[in-house]
Amino acid sequence: MPNFIKPRWALPERAATPESIFLARRSLIKSAGLGVIGAALAAPSAHAGLLDNLFGANTPPTDTEPDPTTDLYPVQRNEAYTGGRPLTDEGLATTYNNFYEFGSHKRIYDGAQKLPLRPWTVILDGMVEEEQTVDIDTLIRQMPLEERIYRHRCVEAWSMVVPWSGFAMAELVKLARPKAGAKYVLMQTFENPQVASGQRQSWYPWPYTEGVTIEEATNPLAFMVTGVYGKPVPKQNGAPLRLALPWKYGFKSIKSLVRFTFTDQRPVSFWEKLAANEYGFWANVNPEVPHPRWSQATEMPLGSEERIPTQLFNGYADEVAGLYKGLEGERLYT
Repeated sequence: MPNFIKPRWALPERAATPESIFLARRSLIKSAGLGVIGAALAAPSAHAGLLDNLFGANTPPTDTEPDPTTDLYPVQRNEAYTGGRPLTDEGLATTYNNFYEFGSHKRIYDGAQKLPLRPWTVILDGMVEEEQTVDIDTLIRQMPLEERIYRHRCVEAWSMVVPWSGFAMAELVKLARPKAGAKYVLMQTFENPQVASGQRQSWYPWPYTEGVTIEEATNPLAFMVTGVYGKPVPKQNGAPLRLALPWKYGFKSIKSLVRFTFTDQRPVSFWEKLAANEYGFWANVNPEVPHPRWSQATEMPLGSEERIPTQLFNGYADEVAGLYKGLEGERLYT
């Protein structure tokens, strides 16, 4: 390994994350019968001591379903991606989760254990040379796996630093062989209301979908996640395959993926369908552009009671700002 040089986006080192959490329960705003994502950014003291009552000793839930790819982990860390801050405690990152398929609260990790992960296939279709259906274990084993430490910034103004394992999304695009006219990737998560109680709520436009441009998908930072903390990614964090886009708000990092459709039409994603004035297609992090109902200027790292400044593109501007040249008329930051 060459001598480590701190990446341009790295932030100053801070004290290690303590075994506690600022629990910011979002409020679910109802409008015309539609559930809309929200945030209740109360003062830290309002939630002091709640974590132990809710999650015990922050022990991640145990998945009783054996993962056929366990032997692949841990994978080698790519030292070019360090996160710039201490890692978030694994117990926090795996018990404080958004996954609307299993509910609109943060304690969905127990419910998510109902999701069957095998058999699991991934469809690559649309404007591609040849449509494919790939078994998830075959896909994972044929990809060049590595670990990257990324910052994750939720639209609700909390954040974490996580060691994801997986592969560059560019590798998936290469496998799909999109045609020259393809401009976007529409992604879809699973749909199984028998085990995912949230999918029984008819006011949501299930299944969950998200979209990115081909240029975003092939940017070196775009990362397909198959593991975390040196082991296969757990169900509540998006097993067996999720996306990590560290320069965008977290709702863009879609979980439990089953389909990638290449298209020349810009997708309208899940939250955009529900509240386009609050959740747009681009969703890039910008501290100077507030959410319509709260500020994005600061964030609360999980395990801390100290708010810190939010950075443009979550600190990854040098790597991604060029993607948006000529798009100044677009709503790039919501």
